[in-house]
Amino acid sequence: MKRIIINADDFGYSRSVNFGIIDAHVEGVLTSTTLMTNMPGAEHAYQLAKAHPDLGVGVHLTLTCGKPLLDSHHTLVDAEGQFKKLYHYKQLFHVDQEELYNEWKTQIEAFFNAGLQPTHLDSHHHVNNLEPVLPVFKRLAKEYGLPVRHNFPNPKDDGLVSTDYFEYNPEILIAQPETIIAQYQAYQTIEVMCHPAYLDKSVMTGSSYATPRLEELDMLMHPNTKEKLQHSENFELITYRDL
Repeated sequence: MKRIIINADDFGYSRSVNFGIIDAHVEGVLTSTTLMTNMPGAEHAYQLAKAHPDLGVGVHLTLTCGKPLLDSHHTLVDAEGQFKKLYHYKQLFHVDQEELYNEWKTQIEAFFNAGLQPTHLDSHHHVNNLEPVLPVFKRLAKEYGLPVRHNFPNPKDDGLVSTDYFEYNPEILIAQPETIIAQYQAYQTIEVMCHPAYLDKSVMTGSSYATPRLEELDMLMHPNTKEKLQHSENFELITYRDL
């Protein structure tokens, strides 16, 4: 049996994203999500998380979207005090690791201060696996004793809890059961990343990944997907709490 975590990134981005994630959970196969504690929809996401305790909710550590929670940075932000965009990290860049540690620790503490216990850690745009960033990510995961997304080499070798495999492409969920089983023949636990959402102006103008979110939402709630994943002895849908 394949044990699958279906995780939605970007909880807290906006109300429309939040509602899409909750519908994908309540009406579909979504089991897990990660919350951006620095974004405008964070308070709304906290409320929804408390109302849906079966949904696993972790922290989506953010470095490339919105405004940081601390105002003391100089290597993480632009002249307006906003996080630098993802393209900044495509070439040579400098990050003060203590600045990053303090910011990300504050993002995690904001989650706890909302009265919630995170299930795991990952990061927006996968910045955690950048060479200067990964040591900070590992440090915080160990400090808080939290599982992590398996989007960098061998997290278990560092004593971190994770799945056996991480799937970037949610379209695998449309495949026939035999194809899914064959795809993950060597693994027992798999996280499938997705980005379901309804669209609003903030998504359309602020995200490079917009309309595909609707397709993913539809896929996660589709009767065929539900029948295949929820009513089969081949698959067990889990959260990071179950690892």
